[in-house]
Amino acid sequence: MATRSPAPEKRPGFFAQLRSLFTFTKAEFGWLPWALIAIIVVGIALGVLVGFLIPPVAVWSVILWGLTGLMLGVLGAMILLTRLSTRAMFKKLDGMPGASGHVLSTSLGRSWVASDMPVGVNPKSQDAVYRVIGRGGVVLVAEGARGRLTRLVNDEKMKVQRVASGVPITILYVGHGEDDVEIAKLAKTIKSLPKKVDRTTMAAVVKRVDSVSQSVTSLPIPKGIDPMRARAPRPR
Repeated sequence: MATRSPAPEKRPGFFAQLRSLFTFTKAEFGWLPWALIAIIVVGIALGVLVGFLIPPVAVWSVILWGLTGLMLGVLGAMILLTRLSTRAMFKKLDGMPGASGHVLSTSLGRSWVASDMPVGVNPKSQDAVYRVIGRGGVVLVAEGARGRLTRLVNDEKMKVQRVASGVPITILYVGHGEDDVEIAKLAKTIKSLPKKVDRTTMAAVVKRVDSVSQSVTSLPIPKGIDPMRARAPRPR
């Protein structure tokens, strides 16, 4: 008798995801419930006010405008919740080994080739270097203590220069020191780099750089943050 295939995993419903998103964000911003209530109340009040100001003034008109204000208030509350959840996510990621890899692999889009796996790593300190390739050239993202990262960064830079001469190389250090890039601004900083490489050259650079890169998957390195733990759940 043929065995039955396992039932597909049931995803949480919209309201379950919304509750998880609210709980996740409230843990970082305790004033969140009051802010959401205030936005909804203000939306309703504005709707009712408009209902009284626009003739003809009637009960049905005020109720309809009040409902419109309610919907706008809910929309405003959802926007605030989404933005705060993103800030909460970055706060939790800040300082965690592998945080840069998670951001690079999930936030850059299709215009950049990135991975949550570092191309260079110090197994003891967990300092790591990640590589991103796109229309802006090659970006090396260093995560950890800047003083310990010098050798890792220089080694990876030399690899790139050997096979991609003339392609701009940008080095970014993730942190809060002078000239560092905060983890919350990492993706935005990379996306803002001027486009100096066409798509054909970009594809060639990806192949050449991959060919000289040594696999480090066997080392005890940070493989990026588990999105189910670090990323705020978003309602679908």
